[in-house]
Amino acid sequence: MDKPARKIKNGIRVETSALRNKQSGPKRMKTQMTFKHITLDFDGLVAVLKLDHQEVMNAVSLEMLTSLGEALDAIEEKRVEVRCLVITGAGRAFCTGANLQGRAVKPGRSNAGAALETAFHPFLRRLRNLHCPIVTSVNGAAAGAGMSFALMGDMILCARSSYFLQAFRRIGLVPDCGSTWLLPRLIGKARSVELSLMGERLPAEKALEWGLVNRVYDDAVLSEETMKLAHELANGPTIALSLIRKLYWDSPENSYEQQLNLEFESQRIAGATEDFREGIAAFLEKRPAQFLGK
Repeated sequence: MDKPARKIKNGIRVETSALRNKQSGPKRMKTQMTFKHITLDFDGLVAVLKLDHQEVMNAVSLEMLTSLGEALDAIEEKRVEVRCLVITGAGRAFCTGANLQGRAVKPGRSNAGAALETAFHPFLRRLRNLHCPIVTSVNGAAAGAGMSFALMGDMILCARSSYFLQAFRRIGLVPDCGSTWLLPRLIGKARSVELSLMGERLPAEKALEWGLVNRVYDDAVLSEETMKLAHELANGPTIALSLIRKLYWDSPENSYEQQLNLEFESQRIAGATEDFREGIAAFLEKRPAQFLGK
């Protein structure tokens, strides 16, 4: 692999290198951008957003949320090139929720929900409306807000040792970051309420059994399997994949007739893409499709 080129851009360290694809031969460019408590790697068509504040097991601070916004800005700038996003954590955890260090609470004066609407919610809304599929790679504890971050994945992959935790009741708070909307739709009311009231760990294997996540891998191969799946999605028909994720996000709020209409509108858009024409041509010619994401 070529030696990385380093430069500083707007206070953010950027490293660029080239990785040779063993299967096809051509080099795949790799670039890394470093923010406060966040790293963002561009590996060909895949962006990898890694929470990296290992001293607090990647707990989310306002500083980290600012960095997450900046990372999404960088992804937006490269939206033509980025056709899949991976979110994961550095070290032993995915994300252990909000960073409570240094937060002294005075009786009657606390506004524990203030940061939700100003910082957490904008990030979550941007993930929902992202232009490409999201893969979350849960490499350890996913607790509190970290569990909600993990559940934003269109594909949720877990290390066998990882677990989920609705930790809010342990500090006298209620679930937030969309978990009370997501969980009942994924695993039903009874299991959702139990997780939130009891605050017990949900191991990856049980989460898979419940249908909360898509796949569980041995810890040693999670990263490799994540990137394999992410590159498969990144080489797909990006516009159609974006429309698919929107259809499923909107479905719970729509009537049957509304969803039929949304499918019609989405199919009209997908049918006008170059990737649709390529998909039909590849099918008729009995060859793999070479989608360009447009």
